[in-house]
Amino acid sequence: MNIIVTCEHAGNNVPDEYSYLFGNDSAAILASHRGWDPGAWDLAVYVSDQLSLPAYACHTSRLLIEVNRSLHHRELFSPFSSPLSFDEKQKLIRSVYVSYREPIERLVTNSTEPLLHLSVHTFTPVLDGKIRGMEIGLLFDPERDAERAYSNLLQAGLERRLPDRVIRFNEPYRGADDGFTTYLRSCALNERYAGIELEINQKLFGTRAWPEIRAALAATIGDIQAVS
Repeated sequence: MNIIVTCEHAGNNVPDEYSYLFGNDSAAILASHRGWDPGAWDLAVYVSDQLSLPAYACHTSRLLIEVNRSLHHRELFSPFSSPLSFDEKQKLIRSVYVSYREPIERLVTNSTEPLLHLSVHTFTPVLDGKIRGMEIGLLFDPERDAERAYSNLLQAGLERRLPDRVIRFNEPYRGADDGFTTYLRSCALNERYAGIELEINQKLFGTRAWPEIRAALAATIGDIQAVS
């Protein structure tokens, strides 16, 4: 079995030609959870380095174009980038969206072995005034046997290594919702592809708990890698 790591919201970069879209408050807006997933790329790089896994990242802010959504999705372009013309949007799709997703899609489509795809994300601890108590989410399609099996292994390994953390399936989002893993399921034959989104609460990033979480995640994935 092959394992790949991706990070769709690794950065909050905006090319200079589009900086005008974000106005005078662009730095604050792009630095917030709306602009990227703080800690996600740090976690993805750590796991990749520890286990010698290939890692892919999009460092362009999702507020410019959202590479974790389908082309038809209403959130492909944010309120900041929606005013762009049709031609400008097509340029972004080619230069950012396709250039990031196509190599990964090609890898999945051409794989002759089972492939586990770990898509690393972080989520804001407070959304619309509501506190999100869970800390680690494993998002998958419960209708797919391989994804359910790998998620059970991940949950068991993380709970053993992080007994005080709140770990949930398909929270704070559903694994079958529109996203890159959902799209890639349609590109692979049968269950040769298994896509799982890892969601870590951003309140943990930069705390003393963060190194423990990184180490636990790498060790747990390493266990799966060793027996698959």
